[in-house]
Amino acid sequence: MNKFAGYRCSLCNTEYMPGQVTYTCPCGGNLDVVLDFDVIKKKYQADDFLSRDNAGLWRYLPLIPVAFPKGAEQTPLSLAGGTPVVSLPRLAKKLGLEHLWLKDESRNPTASFKDRASAVVVARAQEIAAEVVVTASTGNAGAALAGMAAAVGQKAVIFAPKTAPPAKVAQLLVFGAKVLLVDGTYDDAFDLTVKAADEFGWYCRNTGYNPFTLEGKKTAAFEIWEFMHRELGLVSRRATGDLTVPLNQPRLTIFVSVGDGNIISGIHKGFKDLHDLGWLERIPRIIGVQAEGSAAIANAFHAGGEEIVPVKATTLADSISVDLPRDGVRAVRAARETGGTYITVSDAEILAAIAELGGVGVFAEPAGAAAYAGLTAAQARGILEPGAPVLVVNTGSGLKDVRAAMQSVQAAPVIQPDLESVKKHL
Repeated sequence: MNKFAGYRCSLCNTEYMPGQVTYTCPCGGNLDVVLDFDVIKKKYQADDFLSRDNAGLWRYLPLIPVAFPKGAEQTPLSLAGGTPVVSLPRLAKKLGLEHLWLKDESRNPTASFKDRASAVVVARAQEIAAEVVVTASTGNAGAALAGMAAAVGQKAVIFAPKTAPPAKVAQLLVFGAKVLLVDGTYDDAFDLTVKAADEFGWYCRNTGYNPFTLEGKKTAAFEIWEFMHRELGLVSRRATGDLTVPLNQPRLTIFVSVGDGNIISGIHKGFKDLHDLGWLERIPRIIGVQAEGSAAIANAFHAGGEEIVPVKATTLADSISVDLPRDGVRAVRAARETGGTYITVSDAEILAAIAELGGVGVFAEPAGAAAYAGLTAAQARGILEPGAPVLVVNTGSGLKDVRAAMQSVQAAPVIQPDLESVKKHL
């Protein structure tokens, strides 16, 4: 099935055939992958996916513009995606919400959302016979690339800032990638990666640069769509043929932490693909959350335009610490076109969110906890629609950054090995 029709520039709308370009438009705009929806609809209906019980993002292969790598069955690459949505009734009650869920991306093979993008990019690399795949990363994207590449024997090179959390660097090394720590910021590593890819002929995975990263990340929207169907009945009547599907319910509101902007853009594209297929009546409202110290996209959104002005990023949430977001325009549109907004939160609010989520059994890294901190701020400011069901995306495991986790809680006391010491601290 020839589903991959080509690319369209997100800025100038120029269209390209699949082999004409690799990364971005000459105008500087990011490229959207264009699928042939007519071809897809001739062979598939919504129920073909809603009735499947196999796990992982590859269940949506007909909606992804790559081939599954030969020999990758039952490897970590095959297990990316398929993460659970868990209910948080105690936090819902505390915030005065009727329904609150969390999509836990820490359950991915390398413990972050970035496995989705890396699995698809590695599949693309195998398709085009790329010898080496390279990326810049503060840790998660690199770990995801290293892990997915290791699963299929693909060579990988990672440029990471020397300030990246040790746990994340450990993953890069254990997975066997060539790791180069850059004496500079993530943005410095990003620019160096592009130069190295051009110089050595490597295939560049960089977020907001390689269009296939979005195609991996959009699969989270497909899974949320299935959840909406199963739990809320919020799918297209055209897709199901069921005229009893309620369309007057409040829309699902999704909170997503934002750094480069590629995750929120990917989720938005996933919903748009489903809408264009006629399988989703109303796209959920998407709210982006940025750290106060790294808020270039939020600044552009609230200024009413799409011009992304770089900032000097300073936040403990390394995964969303970005001076110049590389997918900022599409990230602005993800909120604006769905009736959402952008919220900024402080590092103190992020640390409090880590502890609060931990209290209900979710161990989130700072970037993941930022989404919940944004929900807390939104509810306090009256931003949520009354009665709206809410879903928060936790983008990564707290084990990725233990130092930040320890900052969010009180240190455990050291006691003597006797009952008197126990009683003293109870």
